[in-house]
Amino acid sequence: MLRLYTYYRSSASFRVRIALNLKGLVWTPETVWLPAGEQAGSAYRGVNPQGLVPTLIDGEHRLNQSLAIIEYLDETRPAPPLLPVDAPGRARVRSLSMLIASEIHPLNNLRVLTHLRTALKLDEAAIADWYRHWCDEGLALFERELEGGPAGRFCHGDVPGMADCCLVPQIFNARRFDTKVERYPRVMRVFDACMALDAFRTAEPAAQPDAQRGG
Repeated sequence: MLRLYTYYRSSASFRVRIALNLKGLVWTPETVWLPAGEQAGSAYRGVNPQGLVPTLIDGEHRLNQSLAIIEYLDETRPAPPLLPVDAPGRARVRSLSMLIASEIHPLNNLRVLTHLRTALKLDEAAIADWYRHWCDEGLALFERELEGGPAGRFCHGDVPGMADCCLVPQIFNARRFDTKVERYPRVMRVFDACMALDAFRTAEPAAQPDAQRGG
């Protein structure tokens, strides 16, 4: 049985939930309540020394960092694939995935926003402006990348993959901070195609058991 240490609003956890669902895998959620700082406590540090979510437990194996987990799932459970079979295609999907996971998300995650609020004393309006600035910059680049790629319903062709697992959570977060996502029509066409699939809908934050706690 696969176990995923997760938090309903965590974008990185959301990515892995989608990947697990796309592969049709049975998994059990283990909530790490980020608002209370459980990720920094000794109990969870014993599971993941980085103190981040998600963590995937697969038998004796403990894995962290969302993209590494998704690639692990693709290597150990190859069907259906989340990366193309050809090297250029795999490189493109990894590049799109990292544009979200390495360029946009680190500037917008909970640790950064908390630091802006507590250490730098920025008010909520300034924090929201910070969020939207980096989100807009990244999504504009993503839009350009989609323009230059192969046509299809999803980020790379007509089958959802790792890049789609990354894009959808970012759009959920962008909307939370009132980012004008309609500026990116190709991005939003892909988002809508993804959200027509059960694998994405059942992974979204509101569908998670811990969403009932709020926060």
